[in-house]
Amino acid sequence: MIRINLLPYQEKRKQADLKKQVLIFSGSFLAFLLVLAGIQLYVSFSIRNLEKEIQEKEETLTRLNRIVGEVETFKKDVSSLEKKLSVISRLEENRLAPVYYLDRLNSAVPAQDAWLDKVSQQETGLQLEGVARTNMVLSRFMRNLEALNIFETVELISSRQKDYSGMKLYSFVLSCRIKKEGT
Repeated sequence: MIRINLLPYQEKRKQADLKKQVLIFSGSFLAFLLVLAGIQLYVSFSIRNLEKEIQEKEETLTRLNRIVGEVETFKKDVSSLEKKLSVISRLEENRLAPVYYLDRLNSAVPAQDAWLDKVSQQETGLQLEGVARTNMVLSRFMRNLEALNIFETVELISSRQKDYSGMKLYSFVLSCRIKKEGT
């Protein structure tokens, strides 16, 4: 006996296989979409975090730039103060120099034989104008100035005999170059 199955079981199997394949494909596609959505969310969160971090870094940078500007201003102020302090210290060191020079100059003038009428300071030294009784007194005064060891040179600019109240005295002008410190 031959059996004939009138039910289309192969067709049903094919349809079941096709449904299974469609289900697997749609499940895979759905899983793929979920993975893509997850990656997209991760990238979006990462971008937001990086943008937030960049903004924080930029704010920090502007704050630090302000601080650097303040530091530069402070450095300029310190430099200016140091220059002023160095000028003050130089002035303080040299404030007694004129008194010293005048004291030494006074000790070099021959007592009762010569006197100074005018002492003027030039760039590199002093110009002395005065009166002496004789040229010998003037010569002794010049030697005394050279012996002070504060002048490099002592030069006679002029010496003229003049009549002062019936006395013949010698009017003179001397130029003295002051030694630089360290020489």
